[in-house]
Amino acid sequence: MPRIAGVDVPKDKRIDVALTRIYGIGPFLSKQILGKAEIEPSVRAGKLGEDEVSRIAGIIEDEYTVEGQLRRQLQQNIARLREIRCYRGLRHIRGLPVRGQRTKTNARTRKGPRKTVAGKKSIKEMR
Repeated sequence: MPRIAGVDVPKDKRIDVALTRIYGIGPFLSKQILGKAEIEPSVRAGKLGEDEVSRIAGIIEDEYTVEGQLRRQLQQNIARLREIRCYRGLRHIRGLPVRGQRTKTNARTRKGPRKTVAGKKSIKEMR
């Protein structure tokens, strides 16, 4: 398996698909990187030579933020929003949707499983 940007990309997949295993690289960026490296997207990752792998790795390292550095950057952005206590930061703190989605129904991914609240007892049940 070729190792690019600290990630083992699968050797049996096409290189344009295999590059998407790297966090921060999607299909569009993958094709862009291969264009700059002058490598055919349909070639299998296992068939690439050392020089081709190093060209791809060099382009990714020089021009893109990927993997751990990108994850750290995103966490710092969220921490900044929390620190300045802006609306988006407060939504992150409370564990609610950040981008304007409705919360009366749905939003279960952010809110977690339903917390059942007991209903009010009627007067007849209290006797």
